[in-house]
Amino acid sequence: MLIKNVLLYGEGEPTDVLLADGVIVAIGADVGTGHDSDVELIDATGQILLPGFVDLHTHLREPGREDTETIDSGSAAAALGGYTAVFAMANTSPVADSVVVTDHVWRRGQEVGLVDVHPVGAVTVGLEGRQLAEMATMASGIGGVRMFSDDGHCVDDPLIMRRALEYSSSLGVLIAQHAEEPRLTVGAVAHEGPTASRLGLAGWPRAAEESIVARDALLARDAGARVHICHASTAGTVELMKWARGQGIAITAEVTPHHLLLDDSRLETYDAVNKVNPPLREASDVAALRAGLADGTIDCVATDHAPHAEQDKCCEFAAARPGMLGLETALSIVATTMVRTGLLDWRGVARVMSERPAEIVGLDDQGRSLEVGEPANLVLVDPDAEWTVHGPDLASVSHNTPYEAMRLPARVTTTILRGRITARDGETRLPARLGGR
Repeated sequence: MLIKNVLLYGEGEPTDVLLADGVIVAIGADVGTGHDSDVELIDATGQILLPGFVDLHTHLREPGREDTETIDSGSAAAALGGYTAVFAMANTSPVADSVVVTDHVWRRGQEVGLVDVHPVGAVTVGLEGRQLAEMATMASGIGGVRMFSDDGHCVDDPLIMRRALEYSSSLGVLIAQHAEEPRLTVGAVAHEGPTASRLGLAGWPRAAEESIVARDALLARDAGARVHICHASTAGTVELMKWARGQGIAITAEVTPHHLLLDDSRLETYDAVNKVNPPLREASDVAALRAGLADGTIDCVATDHAPHAEQDKCCEFAAARPGMLGLETALSIVATTMVRTGLLDWRGVARVMSERPAEIVGLDDQGRSLEVGEPANLVLVDPDAEWTVHGPDLASVSHNTPYEAMRLPARVTTTILRGRITARDGETRLPARLGGR
């Protein structure tokens, strides 16, 4: 495959990139000269080449809720969004708390072949927070689980969390915490603030997140372990991350695209598409999260892609399930909030959407530099394109996007996994064994 006239990281002069046998074999002007005529040619004039994106936080719902998403449909959404690797959370049915389930998720992802689907194992049995799951068994299985999380539930018992961190340290795996003190969020459905008070919605205080972030930083320090904070949503969490890093604690954090763009003013319509966990916060939190992502205090962007059936969203706000679609719109939201505002350049986008997430979970074949000899897990982006979001046009089974009818900048044109195109111009390409090209 020969990619012509492309800008690496959006910098310098256009160049050509030659791929063969799943790796980058040459970069430079006219590198394709003299090669066989059957080389697939991509004219990438005006486009940017980045390493393929890595999502540490996605919900593919399989097994158990295939009516809302499947590994097939979620993989298609990921490929169309520029992702070459995603991490599928454990809150499936049955819960991914055993090697049987985690290996199934890995195998299904490989069967589909559009993106590497890495299973996330549960920290506790049944996500119940009482008994540690068999992390060692899942880590040594075919799925090679390298991250564990009870996402959707906080591991709120400090002793259980401490034991999980100690266990993870000996295994060389990562614990990802859903930071929410449940005793502070009973019945809560929206950010605790003026908007929720005026609308009569039960409030969700920032302290519910921040108290767990502080606690787990200290537990990780004492256990000599790493901890990762899922979907950071408050200015206070950004400040706690700065403090913990200053103490030498091995802590990382992610932010979602929706927490970079949206705030709780969206709740005025009572539309449950805006209900998410943690909730949309105030504009001041949005500004702090953007600044934290720009300066590296927040490590990366993770979608928290959460498909839901229509009946779970088109209902009373308090009764609705929390979550939003995110895989196909993530790049555009990052371009809107970070690139167009001057907070990040395209090399910075590569850092927060590809390089840093791959480093956090130790993926040696993802998030690599655009250099000769590196794996050809790549994405082509048209920075000048604009498109309008329409839920039914997205690849997901569900349509719960908060960006419906929004006009967004930048679009993925081509996604390449190990030298093979998985998505191009809005269409996915299945592997030949599945009837694709």
